[in-house]
Amino acid sequence: MAYAPGVTPAKWAGIWAERVPGVPLTLVSVPAADVVGLLRGDGADAGFVRLPVERDGLSVIPLYVETTVVVVPKDHAVTAADEVTVADLADDEVFHPLDDVLEWAARPGLPAFERPATTADAIRLVAAGAGLLVVPQSLARLHHRRDLTYRPVTDAPQSQVALAWPAERTTDLVEDFIGIVRGRTANSSRGRAPAQPAQKTAQKTTQKAAQKAAQRESGKPQGGSGRRSVPTGRGKKGRRSR
Repeated sequence: MAYAPGVTPAKWAGIWAERVPGVPLTLVSVPAADVVGLLRGDGADAGFVRLPVERDGLSVIPLYVETTVVVVPKDHAVTAADEVTVADLADDEVFHPLDDVLEWAARPGLPAFERPATTADAIRLVAAGAGLLVVPQSLARLHHRRDLTYRPVTDAPQSQVALAWPAERTTDLVEDFIGIVRGRTANSSRGRAPAQPAQKTAQKTTQKAAQKAAQRESGKPQGGSGRRSVPTGRGKKGRRSR
């Protein structure tokens, strides 16, 4: 299972381990731009991507949209507000890393002196006081530093996270994972969850058979308390038989 930075699949992986313990789930973190290539190259059965992606040959289920934030030093003027707009960043240099996952019609702020290769590199430059960075909130949390903070940018583009997999490889196990991500219970009719109910039924049947065998060996009637049944009809002499 591939996933883009900032996505946290641990909860779903934990549910998978409970429901399908016989099939280990390997999580692989790769750059957001590389997840689709990994899926097309059979490097992963499914993956969490950031939309938009090229969907040819892929099945895609959108999951959630993230809040966009601006990462700033803790003493920056932006911190005086609970949230800001793109216009509030007009006089600041804003980094645009090469791995940026936001789709901008017009980039915010002033162009920074360079384009960092990665978001991690841009975070270090923000900490050095060289500019600001606008990213999905999960990436701000992923690269958290004690000397930095962030504020929501209300009118910035947002990143949407989705589950994707090759359409031609929609296996039973992939269906199981889709059910987990969508919140289906283990007993959902659309899920192919482990056969725990069937196992429980088999265990009950075995237990009942063992109980009956023990009763036969002890000479007790099956399913009764050990007493003989009392007929309700009358005997030959008109007396009620006992």
